[in-house]
Amino acid sequence: MDGVKYRTALRGVKLINVAVMTALFGVCWYWAYADNIRSPYYNRGNWVVIAIFAVLYLVYGRVYDAFKVSLYRISEMVYSQTLSLLLSDAIMYVVIWLLNKDIPPVWPLLVCAVLQILAAVGWSYFGHKWYFKTFPPRRTAVIYDRRGGMEQLIREYGLEKKFHVVTTARVEDCLADDMKLLDGIEAVFLCGIHSHERNLILKRCVAQDIQVYMLPRIGDVLISSAVPLHLFHLPMLQVTRYEPAPEYLFLKRLLDIVISGVALLVLSPVMLGFAIAIKAYDGGPVFYKQCRLTKDGKTFMVHKFRSMRVDAEKDGVARLSTGDKDDRITPVGRLIRKVRIDELPQLLDILKGDMSLVGPRPERPEIAAQYEKDLPEFALRLQAKAGLTGYAQVYGKYNTTPYDKLQMDLMYIANPSLMEDLRIMFATIKILFVPESTEGVAEGQTTAQNEPEETEAANQ
Repeated sequence: MDGVKYRTALRGVKLINVAVMTALFGVCWYWAYADNIRSPYYNRGNWVVIAIFAVLYLVYGRVYDAFKVSLYRISEMVYSQTLSLLLSDAIMYVVIWLLNKDIPPVWPLLVCAVLQILAAVGWSYFGHKWYFKTFPPRRTAVIYDRRGGMEQLIREYGLEKKFHVVTTARVEDCLADDMKLLDGIEAVFLCGIHSHERNLILKRCVAQDIQVYMLPRIGDVLISSAVPLHLFHLPMLQVTRYEPAPEYLFLKRLLDIVISGVALLVLSPVMLGFAIAIKAYDGGPVFYKQCRLTKDGKTFMVHKFRSMRVDAEKDGVARLSTGDKDDRITPVGRLIRKVRIDELPQLLDILKGDMSLVGPRPERPEIAAQYEKDLPEFALRLQAKAGLTGYAQVYGKYNTTPYDKLQMDLMYIANPSLMEDLRIMFATIKILFVPESTEGVAEGQTTAQNEPEETEAANQ
């Protein structure tokens, strides 16, 4: 199937999902709410309300990758769609409340949500089966230089049905014999390859209509921020340090103040309850303060609910958490870490201006210094103000290597926008209940060490 037909078929299946969820909401609206609003609408008004739900669900579905039938497991799609539906239904309940004469009953919308979730399970199951029956796995080649293991990741993430790895080769073997290794290949993964060799393969793949999935290098991410322009009657790319527009910085700070202020007000009972629990457990301090780095290498004291014993680092050595295996974590601390409640006091740091809602996570100076010995470019993260959440937190894990974290943070820094900030904020909700996003590093490890091939590749 050619590209146009493939995309059309896939979008049609996704639109069926949106149509079914919207139809269920529409039935609920007409059955339970439409006749009880202050001034009942003509049909056009009712359609507008239903359309608002459809837009909300579509937006949240994109944020949470709810329709990635070709890439995600059934359980992942169900989770993402459930989250999208619950948020959309919650917002629509507020809208209905504002339009209603009295406080509207919530149970019809709860029944609707249950039916929608069941529909999500059905769509995810049959959509998954349809896709892999209709589109056989692509004959795939993995080409690598300093970073191997992509075929193992394809297996671990259950993507053998999409990518059938028929060959794995080093870059020099791929380039040999006029790249005949690519004959009959439909998809190529390029891993840790230097720009010259990579571009040769990339041009051949484009010419032969082969899809390319490329692990970028730090230089690639920096170039992604380039502004195209014409100079001397020549096409050029202008690359500069992180220089967001003044209006973006103003709106970002305004958003930080408003959201952190409202969140502190709403969550204060929860914070008070956990503060009492922490104090009651061992009598130690409720908060944990620690020196962290932010924009341009400036330091500040970050505040968190204490989740470890008071003497967790009595030997003076900075260690990363080993996750559930870490015996320094208290029982209360284990609970608050699971849903990131230990991070809530950082809302005060945001309100103060030391941090932002979205940005690279602040590292400890000692650990950052260790990273920079092997990876000097790690300091490039400090172009932007540190954040409570960020690109690396949403799409990485606690034990993601510093090299990969750096690339993800640079991707965020490369293209700053308010929409991207909002997208990351909403996407953060999805990972709150995903255990692997809080996996620890190896026991006793003082840094999330780079793999040797990544360190070497980063320095070239």
